[in-house]
Amino acid sequence: MRIAIAIDSLAGGGAEKVMITLAKQFIRLGHEPHFLVMEDNRYYETPEDLPVHQCFAPKDKDFDHFGRLNASVHKLITKIAEIESQVGKFDLFLSNLDKTNLMMTKTGVSPLYVIVHSSVEEELSRQFKLGPFAYLKKLRAKKALNGQHLITVSNGIAQEIKDRGRLHPASMQTIYNPFEFNEITSQSQQDNPQIPQGDYLIHVGRFAKQKRHDVLFQALKLTQNQLPVVLLCHNHKKAIKAAKKFGIEKRLIIPGFQSNPFPWIKQAKALVLSSDFEGLPTVLIESLACGTPVVSTDCPHGPSEILTGNLVPYLVPRRDPAALANMIDEVVSLPPSLEQVDILAKVDATIIAEQYLALAK
Repeated sequence: MRIAIAIDSLAGGGAEKVMITLAKQFIRLGHEPHFLVMEDNRYYETPEDLPVHQCFAPKDKDFDHFGRLNASVHKLITKIAEIESQVGKFDLFLSNLDKTNLMMTKTGVSPLYVIVHSSVEEELSRQFKLGPFAYLKKLRAKKALNGQHLITVSNGIAQEIKDRGRLHPASMQTIYNPFEFNEITSQSQQDNPQIPQGDYLIHVGRFAKQKRHDVLFQALKLTQNQLPVVLLCHNHKKAIKAAKKFGIEKRLIIPGFQSNPFPWIKQAKALVLSSDFEGLPTVLIESLACGTPVVSTDCPHGPSEILTGNLVPYLVPRRDPAALANMIDEVVSLPPSLEQVDILAKVDATIIAEQYLALAK
């Protein structure tokens, strides 16, 4: 089958990484994925046999602006028709992230499935605090999901949509994010001279309010252990500035964006997630696959579906630095067994790819 994966860009976010993993698995299974990226902003590398089509020129950077939306949708329809004239009709369209969803849902392409990567209500709540314009822009993007076929990346997101009743999709089902465990294992064994020789903790995630680095830094100030902390994030200056408020900046190691984070994760004593909300936090599953224990806020949604069985105690209330600090100390001194992690059997890339391919049948 020929599958179009539409997304804002290939910047270094979780949704982008998930879709690249899915596309690689489609190729392995003999199918033909194509990326339709709205703008050229690329951190991730893509395989040579994975076509990437840029839909808008740099001068069109405000393509989702209120006054330009209709013209942008027309450009996108034209672009898709142009691509299909060259490669053939697409059997399935998968849309990701707000800007792209807003336009793809107006193109009339079919079959179209919109993937919901994060909590709708938490994102709206965050934008509401930024003012009416930011909120209305986000609300407009979310309302575009009405009447659409939705794929949620965790059961928690699906339950939230049902409970709140804000959105009325045509259908909705959960498909977990895909993971290529052989690839993760192989990449985790690569040498990287930048990695610290001694024990350290690690946090992986862009420097954004959602990730609550402030809660992480407060917790680090309260920990009994004084291990250094590797931050894999983009904005070095903002991270250091925020850490200085809590007096822990000297514990931080910030090597910049890493195309292969797995050796960093594998060699850490523990990975910490301090987020306010997530969808299905990829980094928790990757850490467990690397054999590295995790501590996570029990935020909506995903962590509670990942940390089950003997890992439940490593979920702590969100926005509670003291609880996070206590659990960080505990996981360092007495790490849990990771011999049987239930989620890993549910998210193998082949299983997930087959679930997506079934959408077109």
